[in-house]
Amino acid sequence: MITICIIEDIPDIQKGLQSIIESDERFSLLGSFANAEEAIIELPLLRPHIVLTDINLPGKSGIECVAEVKPLFPEMLFIMFTIHEDSDQVFDALKAGSSGYILKNTAPEKIIGSLVELYEGGSPMTPKIARKVLNTFNKTVPEVHVSELLSKREQEVLELLSKGFLYKEIADQLNIAMSTVKRHLNHIYAKLQVQNKIEAVNKLYKRN
Repeated sequence: MITICIIEDIPDIQKGLQSIIESDERFSLLGSFANAEEAIIELPLLRPHIVLTDINLPGKSGIECVAEVKPLFPEMLFIMFTIHEDSDQVFDALKAGSSGYILKNTAPEKIIGSLVELYEGGSPMTPKIARKVLNTFNKTVPEVHVSELLSKREQEVLELLSKGFLYKEIADQLNIAMSTVKRHLNHIYAKLQVQNKIEAVNKLYKRN
């Protein structure tokens, strides 16, 4: 069961998100909040797998919420819910620790797909924002440890790959689809600036 919390100040949108999440048996909604201040207090107690938050909130922003909670609970996944897909706010949210974002005009089934993708280790975002993020990684990879660049699931995939596991074996080991393994590897190669699994494993063990 994937546990989720929502931070959204517009009642109709909040109810819509609740309805989408509660309609899928894979999800469990732990709580909904209308502001970041309340969420910052409650999230450490609820410990959801995923927090779906608006960026523009009354008082503290969704970005400030991520910046405060994520360092204390790195396993908690944040995904932004926004109108603008290529604004500096989205990029600032990703830098603060968000793992992706969903546009407010996204169809319900795609919202569900993005949440599942996030839980499985993916980072839902458009190519334009992904390129912007990777440009930042290009400047920091030599100074940043692999564990700081990759999600927990991406690290698991890379570690199993380094032990000689085949794609299907990794999928079986982590109880995910083989297509999901390949998607994780694509993210790993992009984040680490490598072309293949040998270069990725070398990065993992700092063998250049």
